[in-house]
Amino acid sequence: MNVLIILPNWLGDAVMATPAIELLCENFPDAKLTFVGSYVSIQALKHHPFCVNAVIDETKKSTFRVLATRKLAKSLGQFDLAISFRNQIHSSLLLKFTKAKISIARASWHADLLLNYSLQLTQTHLVQQYSALVETIVNKGALETPELRLFIKPHEFKKPTLGINPGATYGSAKRWYPQEFAKVASYFSEYYDIVIFGGPTEVDMAKNIEEELIKLGALNFENIAGKTTIDELCSHIAGLSLFVTNDSGPMHVAAAYQVPTAAIFGPTRFLETCQWNNKKSVLIRHEMECSPCMKRECPLKHHECMTQIKADEVIEEIKKLIS
Repeated sequence: MNVLIILPNWLGDAVMATPAIELLCENFPDAKLTFVGSYVSIQALKHHPFCVNAVIDETKKSTFRVLATRKLAKSLGQFDLAISFRNQIHSSLLLKFTKAKISIARASWHADLLLNYSLQLTQTHLVQQYSALVETIVNKGALETPELRLFIKPHEFKKPTLGINPGATYGSAKRWYPQEFAKVASYFSEYYDIVIFGGPTEVDMAKNIEEELIKLGALNFENIAGKTTIDELCSHIAGLSLFVTNDSGPMHVAAAYQVPTAAIFGPTRFLETCQWNNKKSVLIRHEMECSPCMKRECPLKHHECMTQIKADEVIEEIKKLIS
């Protein structure tokens, strides 16, 4: 059974789609998966044992994207089933152009028009929303949602290691402050080596944490911000003993490997995007009248959903978590 899956663009969303993919494979054990998605999502999920083809979608670079999408569809071959975890017209077009026997996506005007099935999704956890699409295809009613699953081997650190992730690709509103991250890392540096994570655009932020750690006398750290591939990022997170992070893609990678995690949330819908079934996690947030605003930058310019969270509070929550 040939199955086409259009992955979400963001790393975290792609990881949150993995339970739906596992649900699909459980019910169609002969499935041969073709993944289409962003560079990030493909690099994270291409290791799935059922995956026979993983293609980076670069059609947005084309002057005539519809024609490029049609060309991509023809290059992929034929499918018995096609499912999109993206709510985007070109994804619906890609499914339509493949002429798959069954095609499904979240309800939208383009999915309603172009596909066999479209499903109106409620604002439950994103994992449950993605899984609902598969449940519709399987047609067995509500099924037990699997855990997050990645197939990248964890890195083996020489000592227990604390990872800190100050970045969040979506925008500055989701980011806690470097000096606060440094205070937390410094406090636990007696018990853990420290690794500073970050993407290519977060190198300066990671450097600020590095400088703060030196001032605080915590020298047992490694700064790998901007130095890892997606595979290496996932592998290093998977091998951690403890993780302190903003609401971000790496947070969901940690959940996939059940890494004990302190997750700091600000302006986002935490019930929809918190870690899925990580039994060793704590979510730290302050309820605000203006949250969740879902903005990339604080529209009120005070950013109190993050400024009111202090290192001492996070330290106390971590102490409860690891005890």
